[in-house]
Amino acid sequence: MLLLVGLGNPGAEYARNRHNIGFMAVEEIARRHGFGPWRKRFQGQTAEGTIGGEKVIALEPLTFMNLSGQSVTAAVQFFKMKPEDVVVIHDELDLPPGKIRVKKGGGHGGHNGLRSIDAHLGKEYWRIRLGIGHPGDKDRVSGYVLHDFAKAEQSWLDPLIDAVADAFPLVVKGQAENFMNKVTLATAPAK
Repeated sequence: MLLLVGLGNPGAEYARNRHNIGFMAVEEIARRHGFGPWRKRFQGQTAEGTIGGEKVIALEPLTFMNLSGQSVTAAVQFFKMKPEDVVVIHDELDLPPGKIRVKKGGGHGGHNGLRSIDAHLGKEYWRIRLGIGHPGDKDRVSGYVLHDFAKAEQSWLDPLIDAVADAFPLVVKGQAENFMNKVTLATAPAK
């Protein structure tokens, strides 16, 4: 069993924010792979499905970003999971727009959602980092991540979300490196 967590903030006003790319990706994975309906529990909302013969629970914490760890820990404890059974998809300022990195463990890099999960669960969970780029000045970060993607960004955002959903079965099979390579190839600019 795998717990797939998308990070974001709840509410329609945040739905298209850069900070909500984790929600966007998880929703597309759930849609693409025919998960059941979303229902409220664990201070969030969950949908369940099967990918590659493996049960996957998708979770969107509805606690706001800074308290994401409460929701994640409630689900992990309920299902008696280990941190390595958790995959968190989140926005990453330090990656160029449309780039992806996957790793197990590591630091939070100033990301408040990861900071909260680290505090509750430890660091040994999987992270799928989706690059949103940096505004160039650390004083502009908060406004940048809490602002909607621009129309021009759809040219890389939509293909990235599609590629993540399409390749996600590789993560379920324990092939994180192959997943990252497949998404990178699918979103590479044509030569």
